[in-house]
Amino acid sequence: MTANRVRNFDRLRASAQRLAMVSLFVLVGFAVAAAQNTYFSPNNLVVSRSVYDNNRHNVTVGQLLPPSCQATQAGCNGNATNDGTYPYVWNNDVVDGSFGITSKIFLDQYTSAGILINSLEVPNSSQKGVPPPKDQLVTSFSSKSEVALNLSTDGQYLTFMGYVSAIDNLDVSNSNTVIVDPTNPVGTSYYRAVALVDAKGKFKFTETNAYSGNNGRAAILNNTDGANFLYTAGNAGNGGNPQPDGIIIGAGAQILTPQTKAEVAQRPGLPSPVASFNISQLGDSQDKIGKDTNFRGLTIFNNVLYYTKGSGGNGVNTVYFVDPTLTVCNDSSGAGIPPSNAVLPAAPLAYDPAVLQTQGLDPNNMCVLNGFPTALKSKTSFPFGIWFADANTLYVADEGNGDNTYANGMYTVAASQTTAGLQKWIFDTAAGQWNLAYVLQSGLQLGVPYTVDGYPTGNNSATGLPWSPGVDGLRNITGVVNGDGTATIYAITSTVSGNGDQGADPNQLVVITDQVSATSLPSGESFSPLLTAGFAEVLRGVSFTPGSAGGH
Repeated sequence: MTANRVRNFDRLRASAQRLAMVSLFVLVGFAVAAAQNTYFSPNNLVVSRSVYDNNRHNVTVGQLLPPSCQATQAGCNGNATNDGTYPYVWNNDVVDGSFGITSKIFLDQYTSAGILINSLEVPNSSQKGVPPPKDQLVTSFSSKSEVALNLSTDGQYLTFMGYVSAIDNLDVSNSNTVIVDPTNPVGTSYYRAVALVDAKGKFKFTETNAYSGNNGRAAILNNTDGANFLYTAGNAGNGGNPQPDGIIIGAGAQILTPQTKAEVAQRPGLPSPVASFNISQLGDSQDKIGKDTNFRGLTIFNNVLYYTKGSGGNGVNTVYFVDPTLTVCNDSSGAGIPPSNAVLPAAPLAYDPAVLQTQGLDPNNMCVLNGFPTALKSKTSFPFGIWFADANTLYVADEGNGDNTYANGMYTVAASQTTAGLQKWIFDTAAGQWNLAYVLQSGLQLGVPYTVDGYPTGNNSATGLPWSPGVDGLRNITGVVNGDGTATIYAITSTVSGNGDQGADPNQLVVITDQVSATSLPSGESFSPLLTAGFAEVLRGVSFTPGSAGGH
C-alpha cells in the first residue's frame, strides 16, 4: 500500500470513527431526552411497595396507645409492649387494635417477566427537600387494604390513596380527618388524599375529608369524554354508634374533583358520596349505618363503576355496581344487572340529610351484581380486586378468611379454603346472572409457611404462632387478554401468620394464565411467584403502566 493510500485510508477511518461517535452521541441524546420525558414505559407492570422505617424509637415501651387517646371519650386502649423494631413492633396491635405506623410508598416498574426497571419514591418527609408544607403522601404499613393501583379511563394516569402525613406517625389509618368522632380512641387528625401520577413520574394530590376514622383504599380517575372525576373506595368510622353525620357521608364510594393546587393550599369540604347501598334492600334488618359500604376494591368496565366488600362485621361481602339512573338499583332492589345505557356518575349522590341517622344515605343507587353472594356476614367470601377479561368473564380475587389456625407445620384453615384465590365468574345471558365457574388456587400453596430473609424463626411469643407467613388468598389484581385467547392475571397475595398484625407480613406478586373461554377448571394452570417482598417490606397494588394497551 502506497503512502498516499495509507494516508487516505487513515482519513477515511478517522472520518468513520467521528461519524460513529456523532451517531452515538445522538442516540445517547435521544435516550436522555426520553428518560427525561418518560418514567414509565407502556406495557410494563407497576407494583406499589411500602417500606417500614425500622427505627426502635418509633414506639416507646409503656407509652399510652393510641396517640392522644386521653383527649377522647373512648380513652386509651393500653400500653405499648414493644418498641419500633421490626417485626416485633406489630405485637402492639394486640394492645391497640388501631395500631399502625406511616411508611414510605414506592412505585416499582417491572417487565411482565418480573425484571426491575426502576423505582419511583412517592414524596415523603424522609427525603431531602420535602419539609412539612411540601406535597407528600404515605401509607400505614400494616394496613393491608391500602395503595391499590388503577389506571385512569384513558389509560394515561395511575391513581392510589394515602395520608397527608410524615412517616413514622402512629395510628394514622384510624385517625380522624377534620371530621372528628369524639368516640374514636385515636385522638389525632390527618387528611386522606388521592395521588395521581403520569408517565413522566410527576405527581398531583387531591385531599379529602372522607374516610375519617378509617382508610381510603383505591381511586380511579374518569377523564374521558370531557369528564374529570375521581371515584374512590374506602371505609369510615372507628368509634361508637351512632356515628356523626360526617362519618356516615364519608364512607364507601366517593367522588372528588382532581386538584392542581399544592396540598397546603387545599381546603377540602364535606365528603361527597357518589353511591350508597343498604342491606335493607335485600330484606335484612338495618345494622350500623355507613358500614354496609366498607369497600375494598373498585374498577370501571363498560361505563359501569364496580365495588367489592370483603371485610367487617356488617353488610354483605360481595361485588356491587353503581346505577346512577336508578332504573335497576333503588331502595327496594338489592341485586341486578347494570342497564344497557349505563353512564358513569358525574355528580355526588343527592341524599336526604334528614334520614342519615336512621336510614343512611338515601336514596340507594347501587346493588349486588346478580348471581354474587347476598348472605350477611359471609365466612366464605372475601372479594377484593376485580378485573374483567370481557363482558362475560370476570375474575375476582378472594383474600381468604384470615384464620391463622396452625397445626403440623401448616396453617390448616387457610389450606382448606375452597373459594380463596382467583375466582372466575361467567355471565349467563339467558338467566341474566353471573355464575362461579371455578377457583384458581394451584401454585399458591395456601397455608404453607415460607421463609423471609432476616425474619425471626420459631414462634412469636405474643401469639404463640410461627412468624413465617403463608398465603391466604389474593388482594389486588390486574390482567391482559392475549392474542391466543388466554388471559394473564397478576395478583398480590394476602397472608396468615403469627405476626401481631398479619398485614405487616412480607407478601408476594404472583401470575397465572387462564383460558378465557374455559368454563371448567383447566388442567396445568398454576400460579408462579414473580416477586417476594423483603424484610420490612410489603406489596400492595399492581397495575399496567400509563399508556399500556391492556390491563384497565
